[in-house]
Amino acid sequence: MENVTEPLLKKKVYYENCPGCKVDQRKDAHHGLPIKEFMYVWIVVLCNALPISSLFPFLYFMIRDTHIAKSEEDIGYYAGFVGASFMFGRSLTSVLWGVIADRYGRKPVILICTASVLVLLNIFIFQFERHTKFSTDTL
Repeated sequence: MENVTEPLLKKKVYYENCPGCKVDQRKDAHHGLPIKEFMYVWIVVLCNALPISSLFPFLYFMIRDTHIAKSEEDIGYYAGFVGASFMFGRSLTSVLWGVIADRYGRKPVILICTASVLVLLNIFIFQFERHTKFSTDTL
């Protein structure tokens, strides 16, 4: 037998628009943890977790300060309604965003959704601050 110094399966052919080939090229070029990709995933997860985690700690005070509930016991009812409507809205639009992601790609949809979450969360917070400022000024 001949002494073969080069592995037989090492010869790779990369095609132009092949997503698997791009992954193989990236693996060959970079060894170790993909820190940059982890940071992108971390930012997207953080931006999508902020609305739900920042909503519930302050929800009691938001409902109390806007005087929506007639009594102290009704605040829990309205807080549950707000939380349920938040998740109901997410479940209604997830199929729509899935269809859009299939048509235009997942990266543009992730960027649009993350940007809209940040913008709408800021609008919600500033709207609440404006409402409570005006309601406390009249008292």
